[in-house]
Amino acid sequence: MAFPTSVFRPTERLADELLAIHAPTVVTWLVEFLRQTLASRKVGSTVVGLSGGVDSAVTAALCVHALGPERVHCFAMPYRLSSAASLDDAHLVADSLGVRLATVDITAMVDGYAGTVADMAPARLGNICSRCRTNILFDKSAELGGIPVGTGNKTERMFGYYTWHGDDAPPVNPLGDLFKTQVWEVAKELGLPERVVAKPPTADLIPGQTDESDFGLSYHDADRILALHMAEISRDRIVLLGYAEKDVDWVVRRVAGTHWKRHLPTIAMVNGMAINDSYLRPVDYR
Repeated sequence: MAFPTSVFRPTERLADELLAIHAPTVVTWLVEFLRQTLASRKVGSTVVGLSGGVDSAVTAALCVHALGPERVHCFAMPYRLSSAASLDDAHLVADSLGVRLATVDITAMVDGYAGTVADMAPARLGNICSRCRTNILFDKSAELGGIPVGTGNKTERMFGYYTWHGDDAPPVNPLGDLFKTQVWEVAKELGLPERVVAKPPTADLIPGQTDESDFGLSYHDADRILALHMAEISRDRIVLLGYAEKDVDWVVRRVAGTHWKRHLPTIAMVNGMAINDSYLRPVDYR
């Protein structure tokens, strides 16, 4: 059944409005967010894992704008299955930002355990790699007197498309409230290398694998469906806009099924002083 275009326009505009940002203002805000957050923690430098992808590139660039290149420590942490092109792109980003990039190969670290497991599934291997990289970032932070800064965007967080206590672990994250398509806008505003901005996002474990192939839909559609869903537009109304039912249902299921990943561990309350529940300090209310 065909619907007149007038049926679509109001909510289509809403999706665009929900995702619309003024990139220069966002950059200014995120830079100031980093300055204030790091100052409040009395931390003078940052540690960033550069994967060669756009998210980590944007995070590193924001840190450079906030602190200067000399106080941004970047690390590439390839695994034996990682693409050589990803490492090249990480160096390209580092060179464009004027930061030093050290390489820590995690192959021996990962295979020390993964090599003992028969038929290791790619998802499990990816989680192991992510947590190994996080261990390195925290240890380098201890060595350098800095703090790890996260690179996960809002789309990944809402879809649970990350490793719990892995790439979500850094205590400061400037990108966590930006949808993936908004991260691309910020990347262009920051003048990051086009090769990095334009390439398809990937976990970089399987040749040819991309985020969008895992999702079964593009980030363009995923972000619009997700934004409408988060704005409490009904599932049926979103379908009426012309989005495929299977895509809408996939987004709704992912958001519902990964809700637990967006929270701290569930603690059993046994008295009236449970941390973050009834025991709150003034800073928690800000």
